[in-house]
Amino acid sequence: MSILPPHRLDLAGHRRHNGVLPWVAYHGDDGRDRLVDAVEAAGLRGRGGGGFPTAVKLRAVRARRSIVVANGCEGDPLSRKDAALLTLAPHLVLDGLQLAAHAVGATETVLCVHAGSPVLPSVTAALAERDDRVPVRIAEVPRRYVASEESALVHYLTSGDARPLGKEPRPAERGVRGRPTLVDNVETLAQLASVVLLGPHHYRAARTDLVTVTGAVRNPGVVELPAGPSLAAVLAAAGGETEPVQAVLVGGYGGNWTADLRLGLSGIPAVYALPARACGLEYTAKVLAFLAAESARQCGPCMFGLPSIAADFAELVRGGPAARLAHRLPLLSGRGACAHPDGAARLAASALRVFGADVTTHQAAGRCRVLEGVA
Repeated sequence: MSILPPHRLDLAGHRRHNGVLPWVAYHGDDGRDRLVDAVEAAGLRGRGGGGFPTAVKLRAVRARRSIVVANGCEGDPLSRKDAALLTLAPHLVLDGLQLAAHAVGATETVLCVHAGSPVLPSVTAALAERDDRVPVRIAEVPRRYVASEESALVHYLTSGDARPLGKEPRPAERGVRGRPTLVDNVETLAQLASVVLLGPHHYRAARTDLVTVTGAVRNPGVVELPAGPSLAAVLAAAGGETEPVQAVLVGGYGGNWTADLRLGLSGIPAVYALPARACGLEYTAKVLAFLAAESARQCGPCMFGLPSIAADFAELVRGGPAARLAHRLPLLSGRGACAHPDGAARLAASALRVFGADVTTHQAAGRCRVLEGVA
């Protein structure tokens, strides 16, 4: 079953296309257990980048007066799949949100999107058509890269400050206003609804993934294809290459560069195809400068580490040495209050590996290629 329709579905269209949730099968506490068991049998994992088993998260949050937060902020500039879902299939997401709330016994749900997001009219109209068991409110979150991290959402919904709280305690233990909180990506919730509508075994056989593809492809945008695709299959689904591609960035701005198209997806389901005429080091330097500017500035690795590696990488592009950068990168990983520094370090380290020949050329000439037409 496709989860992304070609045009927006209102509630009646959604029910004709996807069906009506079989609430009677999940009534009461035993029904909640059956629902979580179905999610586990389906093998559903988070679609926000972490890939954590959804059933484990559901069981961790089950408590009286828990809260479910749907994360539709999509802070990474290379990802558009959540916006596509909320625009075209908002009721599938909202069905999943209600199921998650039922599974954990939540009394409140929140749908988070960025302030002024273009998805707001679609979501608002969808909510007006429904009479849900658990109330849903929309929260508009500041447009910052780190504001969509799960602890940052918890912090914002509690205090109005959209900065990450740190790795402990987890939201399942103490989340919004101190209550156990489930934070799930909106595609994860749409997939959860599909598990219930199809049944776990049929879902496993029919599951599809949404991937945002940009760069040197004929049809950039969000594609839907069978689960676990190779990078070559992802590029083909976007119409194929418009020109030779030297490498792809997998997993968004905090992901990895690779030149091996036989590999699968990792991290955020977003792929950027870098054309052969472009310079991967210059593109990476731009991304690292963006990540440094988006720092929460509340721990050393973010406040000092990110600007340092961004400066080191900019110097490398101008022909400077790579030794200091290579030394600093391992010091950044695993030490931040959130995973923001880890992603920047991962991106930079992969660029040094994949574009090693360009490093040599830059050091010899101060530049290798002109970065033309690469967004």
